[in-house]
Amino acid sequence: MTNFEWLTMGAKIAFIVVVLLQVVPIMVWVERRGSALMQNRLGPNRIGPLGLLQSICDVVKFFFKEDRAPGHVNKFYYTLAPLIVLVPAFMTFAVIPFASSIVIDGQTVNFQIADLNVGLLYIFSVASLGVYGIIMSGWSSNNKYALLGSLRSTSQMISYELSMGLSIIGIVMVFSSVELGAIARGQGEAFFSVGMLTIPKWGIFIQPIGFIVFLTSVFAETNRLPFDLPEGESEIVAGYHIEYGSMKFALFFMAEYINMTVGAALITTLFFGGWQMLPGMHWLLEVMNLDGMAHEWVRILFEAASFGAKVCFFMWFFVWVRWTIPRFRYDQLMDLGWKVMLPLSLVNIFLTGVLIYYKVL
Repeated sequence: MTNFEWLTMGAKIAFIVVVLLQVVPIMVWVERRGSALMQNRLGPNRIGPLGLLQSICDVVKFFFKEDRAPGHVNKFYYTLAPLIVLVPAFMTFAVIPFASSIVIDGQTVNFQIADLNVGLLYIFSVASLGVYGIIMSGWSSNNKYALLGSLRSTSQMISYELSMGLSIIGIVMVFSSVELGAIARGQGEAFFSVGMLTIPKWGIFIQPIGFIVFLTSVFAETNRLPFDLPEGESEIVAGYHIEYGSMKFALFFMAEYINMTVGAALITTLFFGGWQMLPGMHWLLEVMNLDGMAHEWVRILFEAASFGAKVCFFMWFFVWVRWTIPRFRYDQLMDLGWKVMLPLSLVNIFLTGVLIYYKVL
C-alpha cells in the first residue's frame, strides 16, 4: 500500500470509530426522550438544554464508578466477555459503504474501510462471534439467571441467524454479488417507470418478503424488544450481565447500540439504496451547477447525508418498536423463528428464482 492509501485508510477508520462512539450517548438520550414522548413524560431535562448533557454525565459516572468483580465469578472470562461482545460490533462496520467513490490525484478512494468481495459473508461470520461473549459472561458469572440469559441468547441467535442469512439470498440472486458496494451501486438503477415517476431498484421494492424477514431477524439478533429475552428484566432480573457493573456493564451497553447501528446500516444498504441520494438531491446538485472537484465533494457529502438519514430513521425505529410492542414469551419467540420466519425466507428464495427465470427481476 502507498502512503496515500495508508493515510486514507487511517482517516476512514478514525472517522467510523468516532461516529460509532458518539452513537452511544446520543442514542441513550434519544431512547430516554423517545420513551418519555410516547408515555407523556418529560424524560431527562435537568442537565443541559433538553437534558442533552445527561449522557455525558453518565459516561463520567461509569468511568469513575468502583469496578469490583464478585468473589464467586471466574475473573479471567468474566473480564474478557465484554470485550468479545464489543470488538465484533466495531469490526462489522468495516465493509459497509457510506458513500460511493471519488478520484483524488488519479487514485480512487472508496468510502468504505474494507472493500471486500465477500462483504456479506464477512459481516455474518464476524457478527456471530458476539454470542460467544454473551455465553462467556453468563457462564463465568456463576449465577443461574446470568446462565439462563446466555442460553436464551444462544438459542435465539441460532434460530434467527438462519432466517436472516436466507432472507438476503434473494438480494444476492438479483444483484449477483455478495459485495456490499456492488449491491449499493446496483440499487441506483431504475426498477420500472410510470409516467414521470421512476421506482428505483431498491431492495424493499424487489424483495419485500426478504425485507420483512431481515428486519425481524435484526431485532432478534440485537436483543431488542420485543426480542430481549436474554435480559428479560421481569423474568430473570437482567440476564447475562446481572453480575456486571461500572465500565464492564457499559461495554455491553455500547455493544448493543453499536450493533443497532450496524443493523440499521445493513438494512439501509441492502434494502433502501445505501448511499443512493434521497429524492430531490440530484436536482439540487444540478441546480448548484458546480464544476470539477467541488461537484464531486458535494456529491459525496449528499450521498453520506442520505445514508446517515436512512440509518437515523431505523435507529429511531428501534426505539419506536421498543416502547410500542411488549416482549414475546419464549415459546412465541421460537415459534416465530422456526415456524414463520424460516418457511417465509425459503418461499422468498423460490419466488425470487421464478421471477428471475421469467426476467421480471
